[in-house]
Amino acid sequence: QVQLVESGGGLVQPGGSLRLSCAASGNLFRINNMGWYRQTPGKERELVAVIFNVGSTNYADSVKGRFTISRDNSKNTIYLQMNSLKPEDTAVYYCNVRYSNGGRIWGRGTQVTVSS
Repeated sequence: QVQLVESGGGLVQPGGSLRLSCAASGNLFRINNMGWYRQTPGKERELVAVIFNVGSTNYADSVKGRFTISRDNSKNTIYLQMNSLKPEDTAVYYCNVRYSNGGRIWGRGTQVTVSS
């Protein structure tokens, strides 16, 4: 089993930046990808960005050009650099691990609030 610890959320003004981190520990074998999702009250959790074990990435259209997902294999950590933040980016952001067999592990989430 993988344990995920997220950090880096907080309050930022529109146009500002934040960097989220997700450190993974435990069973890291057969992981297909790691990524970030977000959720606001009353809405389904949505994909923000994902990085595959081969290094390729996918982004939601709403964050392309503003967010960057990356990883540090030596630290078993992924990052989400968020620039040009907008109020509509306000959400709880969840780190996710997806195994090759389809199994998923979720972090507890970190709140990001974009407001003046």
